[in-house]
Amino acid sequence: MKIWVDADAAPREVKDIVSRAAKRLNVETIFVANRKLATPADAPMVRSIMVRDGANVADQYIVDNADANDLAITADLPLAADLVAKNVHVIDPRGDIYDKANIASRLSMRNFMDELRGTGIETGGAAPYGDRDKKAFAASFDRLLTQAMSV
Repeated sequence: MKIWVDADAAPREVKDIVSRAAKRLNVETIFVANRKLATPADAPMVRSIMVRDGANVADQYIVDNADANDLAITADLPLAADLVAKNVHVIDPRGDIYDKANIASRLSMRNFMDELRGTGIETGGAAPYGDRDKKAFAASFDRLLTQAMSV
């Protein structure tokens, strides 16, 4: 099992939590981004992969390389849908877990909101990432990681 992180937009707190867990459990972890990322020097199982610039290049790299029962962290719903289809465990940085039971409705709502924004309607955005989000992520990540490692 590997942990994949869509790292371009992942909050620093998420990267820290994932890196500590990877080190503690000795789980291969890959941060994928369009830029070079620093990884902990004391955690050789954590590495980063820099992909070329372009829309969805990091996402496609993760889809192409993730295997069933891997775990992925992303806020990108189309990427989450592709990974769920491959039986990858998926969580977003706010602690929401995506699976076959909920990904279609989440993707549908995302597309609907995108259409509204396309017509000029302001829909607001996500609230700033805070302590509540960090705690929710840490709890959900721990549960999902335990589940993924038991398979």
